[in-house]
Amino acid sequence: MVWLRRTTHYLFIVVVAVNSTLLTINAGDYIFYTDWAWTSFVVFSVSQSTMLVVGAIYYMLFTGVPGTATYYATIMTIYTWVAKGAWFALGYPYDFIVTPVWIPSAMLLDLTYWATRRNKHAAIIIGGTLVGPSLPIFNMINLLLVRDPLEVAFKYPRPTLPPYMTPIEPQVGKFYNSPVALGSGAGAVLSVPIAALGAKLNTWTYRWMA
Repeated sequence: MVWLRRTTHYLFIVVVAVNSTLLTINAGDYIFYTDWAWTSFVVFSVSQSTMLVVGAIYYMLFTGVPGTATYYATIMTIYTWVAKGAWFALGYPYDFIVTPVWIPSAMLLDLTYWATRRNKHAAIIIGGTLVGPSLPIFNMINLLLVRDPLEVAFKYPRPTLPPYMTPIEPQVGKFYNSPVALGSGAGAVLSVPIAALGAKLNTWTYRWMA
């Protein structure tokens, strides 16, 4: 049954990595970086941090080797860069989808696991708490480095957004309207239970295959 257990593990890893790529394509194209640049950054940050942490901690606990989370984030990054090629083939610029910065946050998760001598609970609590706040910070830096997104938006118009997705201009300057602060806070809270879910999925798979 060992081969079946390993196959199940690797299948889950591939599914999560592919889903993270699809999530990036849906949330990370130019319409996010123009109309939604501030209002949806919190949603984007939470979705990406939770998607990263659930697969990364699952994979890391599966191998038991610090550094595996970074390897997993690298897989996600490569998948997304490959997916960008499909848009490029359709005539869009190659930076139409901006690849999120996952690797530094995954490195923090690996460092936590390594520094606590492979303590699973410390990886969930401390590592999950570190992934949540760090990902919005790194991605805001990434956002600031993107070439003028309005140029892309006008050159490649998208269909009209439905009413529930209509952007709302925030009041600039207030903390609770800061996308990085809100994304970091929400990510820090939500990444911990999602990390615990990833660890539990690892346990459930072993019990199922036992």
